Amino acid sequence: MVITVKPEVHPGQVDMPGQVDKIDAAVSTGATGIATPNTGRGSAYQPMIRDLPQGERPRERLRDYGPRYLSNAELIAILLRTGLQGENVLAMSGRLLARFQGLDGLGRSSFAELCAERGLSEAKACQLMAALELGRRFISLAPQDRAVIHSPQDVANLLQGEMSTLDQEHLRVLLLNTKNQVLNVQEVYVGNVNSSIVRASEVFRPAVRDNAPSIIIVHNHPSGDPTPSPEDAAITRDLVAAGKLLGIELLDHVVIGSGGRYVSLNEKKLGFN
Repeated sequence: MVITVKPEVHPGQVDMPGQVDKIDAAVSTGATGIATPNTGRGSAYQPMIRDLPQGERPRERLRDYGPRYLSNAELIAILLRTGLQGENVLAMSGRLLARFQGLDGLGRSSFAELCAERGLSEAKACQLMAALELGRRFISLAPQDRAVIHSPQDVANLLQGEMSTLDQEHLRVLLLNTKNQVLNVQEVYVGNVNSSIVRASEVFRPAVRDNAPSIIIVHNHPSGDPTPSPEDAAITRDLVAAGKLLGIELLDHVVIGSGGRYVSLNEKKLGFN
């Protein structure tokens, strides 16, 4: 994976005065291409959920470990129950999350938008919308029950089930409060398997907007190998510097692979010297 930092900011892209100058001072310039989101319509064979080992099936994982240890894609798969021919329900759930740019976008989608997606009947769209609305109501009543990040494993538990199935690179930002509770997860970039353009202003904008004191960035390696590249370490180093100028701490950069594998660049001291 090649990720470079490009500090140029287009008009209207920065939410607070003076942030551009601080970011520009912390990053260097690079340029590569950006791709459009994947449609998820690949032809590769995918086993049905019942063909997966017991320990990898969403319902069995929920039963054995509890819901907070399942990814968003796994929880949605439990709601939808069945997938399509050639696309199991877990892959379909990942495709929906990618299509709507995460749980936040999925929660803001309309009934018509959901029904327009391949594999979503009116009944499934209703189930999904009802579950998302219950989640919103619960959070409004009990904000103290947000997911808490104690380690890179918690990050992987939150996102791995979904991001490990994506065949393009996705870069997401976890916004944390002072108690390391997850305030939100924002998808910042979707790129091809070779490169993405990453601007520090785009990475930190959600945290600036929501007054989040710290963030964690997460991206996937579609190859399945989560080993960080030198470019991964370089962008981490640049974003750590930009965060210091902004007063927003970058706590970690987690790379998601396949088969439950992930790498924390902070644990490896890559870019966090």
